[in-house]
Amino acid sequence: MEEMVFAADPVRLIAAAVVGIAVLLILIIRFKLHPIISMMLSAVIIGVGAGMPLSMISETVEKGVGKTLQGIALLVGLGSMFGGILEASGGAQKIAETLIDKFGQKKAGWALGITGLVIGTTVFFEAGVVVLIPLVFSVVRTTKKSTLYYAIPLLAGLASGYAFVPPSAGSVLTANALDVNLGMMIMVGVPTAIISMLIAGIIWGGFIGNKIFAALPEDGNETVHSEKELPPFGLVLSVVLIPLVLILLGTISKYVAIPQSVADILGFIGKPFFALTIATLAAMYFLGIRRGFTGAQIKAIFDKSLKPTGMILLVIASGGVIRWMLQDSGLGNIIGPILESSSMPLILVAFLIALLVRASVGSSIVAMTMASGIMASMPAVMETSMLYRAAMCCAICGGATALSHVNDAGFWLVGTFLHIDEKTTLKSWTVMETLIGISALIVSMIISIVA
Repeated sequence: MEEMVFAADPVRLIAAAVVGIAVLLILIIRFKLHPIISMMLSAVIIGVGAGMPLSMISETVEKGVGKTLQGIALLVGLGSMFGGILEASGGAQKIAETLIDKFGQKKAGWALGITGLVIGTTVFFEAGVVVLIPLVFSVVRTTKKSTLYYAIPLLAGLASGYAFVPPSAGSVLTANALDVNLGMMIMVGVPTAIISMLIAGIIWGGFIGNKIFAALPEDGNETVHSEKELPPFGLVLSVVLIPLVLILLGTISKYVAIPQSVADILGFIGKPFFALTIATLAAMYFLGIRRGFTGAQIKAIFDKSLKPTGMILLVIASGGVIRWMLQDSGLGNIIGPILESSSMPLILVAFLIALLVRASVGSSIVAMTMASGIMASMPAVMETSMLYRAAMCCAICGGATALSHVNDAGFWLVGTFLHIDEKTTLKSWTVMETLIGISALIVSMIISIVA
């Protein structure tokens, strides 16, 4: 069956889009309505306001959910399971402890930042904080420095890894929306994440850690114990690198002169879903079964790790409905030429949209979904090179990371764990998140010049 074609009156469509997004923000900010319901209502308002036939609105809702989730649902689920094993086995803790030993107490911030960067690609931010923040306290007990001196590098690493490097949910959803190969996303996202971590974590962490003394929390004086022997560092690192290496090999195989049979094999195992499946099976065996976990225990770990994914996927799907409602109504064809004729680069526009939603709503996932959807609705954006779109993905994820404040759960999570007041959290955490966003924007703009 052919899709319905609809051409909205430009003035009416723009008015409907403005009203729909305004209603979305009001519902979330003023009435504290859940983002899923808020975004669905907003999408319907945009469709009805633009004059779309009711049958087309319902078809667009269904299409928006299906097309948005088909590329990421399995990846987010597998990534969560992979991260769950990494967390439960003590693998994340082992990486941090080993790097701290290698770098020494004086450069423990570097070790924690790198750890956060590696772990942030597979573990949800909140889980990473819970698992790794005790190691910050362990270092602070020895050095007697401000907790911010070591916590900020760790948090910056976690946030940067989650924002820019697949298979994290944020990077995967933006890449999927803008039709960017995950191998390309990794090649652009890794340097973006490293630079962001260095600026927002190492440099800013050292500055604010020396400027503001945050005492070790009373419960932070407890010694970090492990219920079981931690897995070897080399084993953990090898398992963590499996999905990244396989995806990169699959991408590179398209551009190097190798036998076609080899290229086909590398291309297949480099498919994100297969690479993550292999990685999850490897983690399950080497970090689970071989270390004494029973099948029932591994299942319990997987079940626990998958609990947050349901809400995240529904939020992403709801945002996808708005994206497709805007696209099917023809908004991209209207605002695209306007933005193109302006002096503002499209990557900067993408960053500002994500930043605005992030500052208003608080949710980075909502901001990523909204911004990537709006940019994907513009034909001119989708006609650019994949490298350019990968840079735009990083800009969007950067904008969706910046300006975390009182409407963001992460703001309160960090403040609670570190036992710091709201003013100190704004001075340390909020500035750190904003520096990550600005760093990503600068890197993205530089990449876009050569793309």
